[in-house]
Amino acid sequence: MRSNEIKKGAVRSPNRCLLYGTGVSERGMGKPFIGIASSFTDLVPGHISMRDLERFIERGVESGGGTPFIFGVPAICDGIAMGHSGMNFSLPSRELIADVIESVARAHCLDGLVLLTNCDKITPGMIMAAARINIPSIVVTAGPMLTGQYKQKRRSLVRDTFEAVGQFQAGKMKEAELLELEMAACPGVGSCQGLYTANTMACLTEAMGMSLTGCATALAVSAKKRRIAYESGHRIVEMVKQNVVPRRILTPNAFRNAIMVDMALGGSTNTILHLPAIANEAGIKLPLDLFDEVSRHTPHIALLEPAGDQYMEDLEYAGGIPAVLSCFTKKLLSAITVNGKNILEIAKEHEVLNKEVIKIHKPYSKEGGIAILKGNLAPDGCVVKQAAVKDKMKTFTGKARIFDSEEAAMNSILKKKIKKGEVIVIRYEGPQGGPGMREMLGPTSAIQGMGLADHVALITDGRFSGGTRGPCIGHISPEAAAGGPIAALRDGDVIMIDIPKRQLTVRLTETDINVRLAKWAAPANKFKFGYLSRYSKLVSSANTGAVFK
Repeated sequence: MRSNEIKKGAVRSPNRCLLYGTGVSERGMGKPFIGIASSFTDLVPGHISMRDLERFIERGVESGGGTPFIFGVPAICDGIAMGHSGMNFSLPSRELIADVIESVARAHCLDGLVLLTNCDKITPGMIMAAARINIPSIVVTAGPMLTGQYKQKRRSLVRDTFEAVGQFQAGKMKEAELLELEMAACPGVGSCQGLYTANTMACLTEAMGMSLTGCATALAVSAKKRRIAYESGHRIVEMVKQNVVPRRILTPNAFRNAIMVDMALGGSTNTILHLPAIANEAGIKLPLDLFDEVSRHTPHIALLEPAGDQYMEDLEYAGGIPAVLSCFTKKLLSAITVNGKNILEIAKEHEVLNKEVIKIHKPYSKEGGIAILKGNLAPDGCVVKQAAVKDKMKTFTGKARIFDSEEAAMNSILKKKIKKGEVIVIRYEGPQGGPGMREMLGPTSAIQGMGLADHVALITDGRFSGGTRGPCIGHISPEAAAGGPIAALRDGDVIMIDIPKRQLTVRLTETDINVRLAKWAAPANKFKFGYLSRYSKLVSSANTGAVFK
């Protein structure tokens, strides 16, 4: 046991003394030490149920023959942080989370980890840590929220409240209705109800084999989620004894399987940041081209919010990720999982329970939900959630309206200064320039709510929430702050978007772009001190996962 480093031999008497001071018994001292990394907080709806799940994980660890220790990990709610400077900290918190878990696990010589997580950056941050320290680890995602009810219709946070802001500004909704809706859309505990980043990452965690079967879609309010928490605690002790470490699970095959599930579901574009970052910690490279290659050959078989009108609860009742896996038994690659089973076995043991939710026989598209575009405006690539773009908007040509911050763009959108046929350009919001690559859910939702979604496009070196829909293209690389071509754009430049051909171009020659960039100067760091000041100096481009250099 790794924990013998701190608890065996006469020289470790002081160490044992401190452990006994925590209440550990002599019997407990001889068992594997299992860390429960919990991101519980009262601030985030997706995490407020974790005190309960911690208890069930502890029970499972004890029943399996281990000694559990809970320690805390920070959690940021992207929805609460959205639209102001708080969002600068969201993506950077991923690296902090990985560092925190590494620090605690290594300093205390833990034998194994249960990673209790749920929301956007917490899940990838935890798995990054697991891949880095490579001790037996299992992930428990706390589960999606039930939909709300308002005026006899199911409601969710993103489509209903964020887009309601645009509807209110456009005079389509009264203030009283807005206030009633905001009280109803989030009825309780859980991650936001659609296939946004939190739930997408939960699905891909299960597809990668890092959580027990059924974990991703088991609802936050369910007894099933408690049972999964208990079984995860029990299973981690077995994994310690068998030395089943993350890098045995997080193989190239596992990542390709996860990408396929991502494309089949039409998941959040943020996965294009998180999967490469996790792979990087496991010593594996995931180029952007791989995502597009898999997307070209994977049918889009589910249409959850924001692309459609179904929710995570519908996916759960249709059979969850095991049902999705069952649709691809001939395409999945062999990979072990924390269950102790091969992913191929799991796929063959399950079936689709509702063919109106998971439509393998009548897919929504022959291609997957995400596309990677390139061109003279994004030489290193950019990302669009094509599953949430109407066919008539998959090709679009318009004149650029340039904004050097999200706030400036949002101000113009809400003041109705955007004209039909324009391409909104939001730059200096990338990993380095933001810093932190803020999500643009405010502008994209306002565009939807104000009825402009079929008339304008939006491109940015920042990123979008998993809740974004319409012709919104993010992760443009290189970013403006690094002197990418997007920094050379001016108002009126003609931008051409062609999603089927995977192209994003500006009607400028290479010479035109270079002449403009020769006169360009890098902007000053927006944060002069603190974590974000350091982050902007260390972070790499979005096309490499925005990892630290």
